[in-house]
Amino acid sequence: MKRRFELENKIILVTGAATGIGRITAQMMARVGAKVAIVDANYEDGIGTYELIKKESNEASFFKGDVSKKSDVRDFIQEIIRKYGRIDGAFNNAGMEGMTAPTTDCSEENWESTIQVNLKGVFLCMKYELLEMLKQGHGSIVNTSSLAGLVGVENRPAYVASKHGVIGLTKAAAIEYSNRNIRINAICPGVIRTPLIDRLISEDPDFETVRISRHPIGRLGTPEEVAEAAIWLLSDSASFITGAAIAVDGGYTAK
Repeated sequence: MKRRFELENKIILVTGAATGIGRITAQMMARVGAKVAIVDANYEDGIGTYELIKKESNEASFFKGDVSKKSDVRDFIQEIIRKYGRIDGAFNNAGMEGMTAPTTDCSEENWESTIQVNLKGVFLCMKYELLEMLKQGHGSIVNTSSLAGLVGVENRPAYVASKHGVIGLTKAAAIEYSNRNIRINAICPGVIRTPLIDRLISEDPDFETVRISRHPIGRLGTPEEVAEAAIWLLSDSASFITGAAIAVDGGYTAK
């Protein structure tokens, strides 16, 4: 019997694929048969992800683009369509942390830049992905939110607002297109051991201890664990799941 938990010959777009969760997810998607369209504003690291996938003899292409710019999103979607003819799935993962400060100290510039990338970026990607998926008559989208999309986190007003917005946008669009053979879900990672987190740990030895204490499972997550959730949601194994916001957070938001 053919395994359903795979992406064999599916064209999957991954934004924010240059580093961290995006890079690992793109690699793992390619390993289960996807042809991965890597998208990132960071050309050097984006090409690095492409080369890692090709080194394993898997299929990938790199497209440079800023998800917060309508023209960039429209252009890289059209480039992907020209190359592959369709987009079967998308992992809208590009995002930014923004500054750490209480609401009264959050600058307007930080608010706008964080919302532009984290929320507007997901909106623009969904808009142009959905236009193609409606023509095709099928598709699946997974948006990256955060545990901060499910609960409040102090000193991160713009980030928390943007990630709550991603979940709302996901649910609204899921309802709109559920009868058009298009599924839309969100994943909400906890604190994941990415290069960014490793840097924060190196700067503050207490950072890791404090974050681990907030995860009932007793450790930080790995990019591979987030990738598995995204792959599952994009695969046919999750065919009855849409409009969900799935926590991949070691129990953080269950407390």
